Amino acid sequence: MGIHIFQGHEPSLKSSYINVVIDVIRAFTVTHHAFIQGAAGILLAGSEEEAFRLKQKNPDFLLAGEAGGLPIAGFDLDNSPANVFNFDLKNKFLIQKTTNGVTATLNSLDAQYVFVTGFSNAKTTAEFIKNKLMDPNSDQLVNIIASHPEGDDDLACAEYIAGILQGQCSCSAEEAAERIKHSHAAQKFFDESNPQFNKEDMGFCMKELAEGFVMKVNYNDRIPMIERVNV
Repeated sequence: MGIHIFQGHEPSLKSSYINVVIDVIRAFTVTHHAFIQGAAGILLAGSEEEAFRLKQKNPDFLLAGEAGGLPIAGFDLDNSPANVFNFDLKNKFLIQKTTNGVTATLNSLDAQYVFVTGFSNAKTTAEFIKNKLMDPNSDQLVNIIASHPEGDDDLACAEYIAGILQGQCSCSAEEAAERIKHSHAAQKFFDESNPQFNKEDMGFCMKELAEGFVMKVNYNDRIPMIERVNV
């Protein structure tokens, strides 16, 4: 089985067996906590305009996301896992638009299985793929997409997942968490001159949780939607 790591939200991918899209800071940490808070599903929008169109068709759905890392006017939720943690999202559907994670996912749909994750759900996702889907004797292709074009946060998580899939400790959980903390994308959260970025978010982004589910993208020529799949 071939395992390949790509970096950036516009990866050049061949049709594959599994694509795993990573956005640690913060999109798929947000989705993870949205499902923990009871969300029923999360639609992916490629632009603000598409997000608002989907909201118009589905008034009860909540808009969540960011542009340039900052909240979008008219959205119900921003891209902060700390803020999502305080919402009761039981049986709610979200519409998510983000710069890297959502864009990378929409560019990675040509696979039999597509999963999204941050670091918080990386181990559960990797173990699910390894134990339930992988055949080590096959030539099936697994792509791991670190959606931030330059950030070491997503790349560290990708290497951590690849190590679990390959049975090698090329990057431990502790090493990945340290790389996330010291990545360029994380620094604005520790900068007191940038109060618009919530320092509490980094605690969510760097903490592994064993919640017993993975986040799978359901796509059948419709609007792609992330769904919770119990393991």
